[in-house]
Amino acid sequence: MRRAIVSDIHGNLEALEAVLEDAQAQGAEEIYCLGDLIGYGPNPRECIDIAMDRFKLTLMGNHDQAAIFDPEGFNQGAERAILWTREQLESRGNPRQNERRWEFLGELPRRHEEGDLLFVHGSPRAPLHEYIFPEDIYNRRKMERLFQMIPRYCFVGHTHVPGIFLESGEFLEPTDLPGGEFRLPQDQKIIVNVGSVGQPRDQDPRACYVILENGKLTFRRVPYEVEKTIEKIYRIPALDNYLGDRLRLGR
Repeated sequence: MRRAIVSDIHGNLEALEAVLEDAQAQGAEEIYCLGDLIGYGPNPRECIDIAMDRFKLTLMGNHDQAAIFDPEGFNQGAERAILWTREQLESRGNPRQNERRWEFLGELPRRHEEGDLLFVHGSPRAPLHEYIFPEDIYNRRKMERLFQMIPRYCFVGHTHVPGIFLESGEFLEPTDLPGGEFRLPQDQKIIVNVGSVGQPRDQDPRACYVILENGKLTFRRVPYEVEKTIEKIYRIPALDNYLGDRLRLGR
């Protein structure tokens, strides 16, 4: 089974559509999403609709949860964006479709496990909120505890920075991998950050996701109409211009 694993779409419709087109060209049969369909971006309703209709699995992210409850711990720009997103889901469009979207978000699971594979948004210890940054390889106590909590392979998002954490203490960036390909090891556990579709933060503005098939994963980078998304953000007063500017910079 060839599946695409995506995360952190954040209401970026142009990036999502480009990734779906690329995934189809790669022969992906199923799409798994690790959360944060919404927040920051200008098209929350459209992205939720695509997830409902096309994704095999969607997990809850911290921005999805914040739209349902309260944006605790968010900076001012992120909070303003999530409150605007909530308004779009409550008062815009067809009421019946809005209700369907809210029900979908409210029922999203926080984790999903299939044999040796664990899927979460943030980390196996705190699925919605804990970040695993590349520099955490130097925090051995944290990483040892996280590796103890996974069956063998764990897929996460949340930081928007793609890469592979090896139980041996290494961190591999996608650029370290020939062709972006990596064979899942049998002799140690790994944690894979699949990157972000809608708001990359590794200084590469292209959308990022992973293809997984038969023990091999491949990082994919996909260009999209980033200026179109930026212009949409600029036209929405509740969304800070910085949320558009950072898309151009990939940070």
